[in-house]
Amino acid sequence: MFKWKSTVLGLSLSAVIGTGVASAASIPTLLTPGSLTIGTDPTYPPFIFLKGETLGGFEVEVMNEVARRLDLKPVWKYQPFDNLLIGLGQKRFDIVVGSHGITPERLKAVDFSTPDYCSGGVILSPPGGPKTVADLKGKTVVVQVGTTYFQRLREVPGVGEIKTLPSDPAALQNLLAKRSDAFVTDRFVALTAQEKNPAAKLQIGSMLFQEKIGFAIGKGNAAVKTAVDTALAAMQKDGTYNKISQKYFKTDIRCK
Repeated sequence: MFKWKSTVLGLSLSAVIGTGVASAASIPTLLTPGSLTIGTDPTYPPFIFLKGETLGGFEVEVMNEVARRLDLKPVWKYQPFDNLLIGLGQKRFDIVVGSHGITPERLKAVDFSTPDYCSGGVILSPPGGPKTVADLKGKTVVVQVGTTYFQRLREVPGVGEIKTLPSDPAALQNLLAKRSDAFVTDRFVALTAQEKNPAAKLQIGSMLFQEKIGFAIGKGNAAVKTAVDTALAAMQKDGTYNKISQKYFKTDIRCK
């Protein structure tokens, strides 16, 4: 698991707090003083994943750095994706890191940080498979349950069958096993799947929609939201965010 350290990228904690980022003492709404309790589902590479027992990924590194700048120890707790926002509403977490698309429906139940990246849902399929929305007519499409991809896919007319599975890796394996004609997922997840499965010759088709992704925060928890937003803005300004983004994607994936 991630081991919290007082310094990252050569920056001292005092230097970070000196930039105007809030300290732990200024966040009275934390579940545990001195800690940031983070809910996640570690089955979403390259954003959130386990390698052995070590938690990693783009959003994990971003949130660990946010916590460090707030002088907080990140405490990660795992839940299935479909339960994360429910758990947040039940005050099991201070924040949820789950590549959640920011939607009007979700904003009725939770608040979100400023977007930590922008992406969108794409069609992933084997050679000769569906590549456009029109191609999905009569086809079997697999998707992770509880995602915006599932909601948007339901709005596409003519889709033959929508299969829902509990995680993106399970959905990808379903596609690779030829039990589905296409898989709708995040474009960066699709690129990673394509790269890691060269023999399958997967093709990435049309983007169904674009979306902003953010960290989910309990409704009305302004102290946590303000602190996280301030730390994230500082990371984007000083180059730390870009360094993490380049590590995983070889490009800056912030919203522009």
